Amino acid sequence: MALIRWEPARELRDMNRLFNTLFEPSAGAVMRRWSPAMDLVETEDNYVLRADLPGVSEGDVKIELDDNVLTISGERKSAHKEAKEGYYRVERAYGSFSRTLTLPEGVDADAISASFDRGVLEVRVPKPEQRKPRKVEISVGGSTPAIEADAATDAAA
Repeated sequence: MALIRWEPARELRDMNRLFNTLFEPSAGAVMRRWSPAMDLVETEDNYVLRADLPGVSEGDVKIELDDNVLTISGERKSAHKEAKEGYYRVERAYGSFSRTLTLPEGVDADAISASFDRGVLEVRVPKPEQRKPRKVEISVGGSTPAIEADAATDAAA
C-alpha cells in the first residue's frame, strides 16, 4: 500500500484551471484589447517605425500626422462566427487599435512614406534638417559690419 501525501494548494490550483477552462466566455462575449507590437529605429537619415499587423489589410490601417503627432490606427476583425453549439477557445486578440508617437519639430509631413508587406507596416519619417546657428554680424558706429571694419583698418595700416 502506497502512502500519498495530500497537497491542498496543488488541488486548488488544478481546480482553478478546470473552472477557467470550462467557464471561459465564448468568442463573441469578450473583445480583448489589442495593441500591436512596434519597433522604432533611428537610421542616419530617417526614423523607421515597424508595426506587426498580422491579419490586417492595408485598407484597415490609417496613418495621420497632426501637430508632430503621428497616429497609426486600424482594426483587426474577428474571423470567428458565433457558435451555436459547444465551446471553443479564442486566444488571438482582435479589435480596434491606435498608437501615437510624437515626432521632433521640423519634420516634413509630405516626405513621410509607408509600405505594407507580409503583415508588417513600415513608416519612414525623414529626420528634420539640423538647425545650424545663424551668425549675426555686429556693426560698429554706422552700418559697416565689424568684420568689414577690421579688414578696412588692416588695409589702411
